[in-house]
Amino acid sequence: MFSIYILTYNEELDIAACIESAMLSDDVIVVDSCSRDRTVEIASQYPVRVIEHPFESHGKQRTWMLENIPAKYEWAYILEADERMTPELFQECCQVMQKSEAVGYYAAERVMFMDRWIKHSTQFPRYQLRLLQLGKVWFTDYGHTEREVCEGSTGFLQATYPHYTCGKGMSRWIDKHNRYSTDEAKETLRQLQSGNVNWQQLFFGQTEVDRRHALKDLSLRLPLRPLVRWFYMYFILGGWRDGEAGFAWCTLQGFYEYLIVLKVKELKRQQANTARAETTTAPKSLRQTADQTLVN
Repeated sequence: MFSIYILTYNEELDIAACIESAMLSDDVIVVDSCSRDRTVEIASQYPVRVIEHPFESHGKQRTWMLENIPAKYEWAYILEADERMTPELFQECCQVMQKSEAVGYYAAERVMFMDRWIKHSTQFPRYQLRLLQLGKVWFTDYGHTEREVCEGSTGFLQATYPHYTCGKGMSRWIDKHNRYSTDEAKETLRQLQSGNVNWQQLFFGQTEVDRRHALKDLSLRLPLRPLVRWFYMYFILGGWRDGEAGFAWCTLQGFYEYLIVLKVKELKRQQANTARAETTTAPKSLRQTADQTLVN
């Protein structure tokens, strides 16, 4: 058996179904980021622990959760409110915990959009670290999301989980990704100014996660990124095979990428304006110092 953490913020439409899928465990902990809707009220109707903590970032929220909320078991699974635990995934998690020396396991998500599994354009199998041994795995921030830090080896699960990425409606998706694009723009600018592409990991990375991280860093440097991403997802990955839902998904991802590009340019202009302002005010300060010296 293992504990299940559920991360929430304004998830009143998803939280009930998520908790019900997680009740395979007898230790379910809802970690809410001070929701303003009925998330906490609904969650409190179930035999689970509900704990509120102000949100700082995805990485910090996960690390705070792991460090400060005691779990009943040595292992835990991290579940997002718009994801679901399945009996097959739960059973496999129980099995690998008993016989493996790994400290964490990745599971592949099945993105559900417009009542369809978007299998091709989402790069399936796309893995996220979900099952972990407490005290051995932590998280850091990367853009609007997080990256894991593991004190030991990791493995991969065969069972997958559904991710209802647009279950709360298109308007909510757009609002959420507008916020995400701001964090992604800051991380993109930081990478462009100080980071580099790990070519060895890109071509010879041992896992899908290693190669995806390197590909992400490369994609930040490509010209016409939104169009390149749309073309890559729709034609190269085969998004056209996902029908109308696939076309809509690829288009939304291209739009999201374009928001990031625009916000990176905005940040660069802000930095340039700040630098010019500092340069302009410096001579004035020097003149004031010189004038004061003459007066004295």
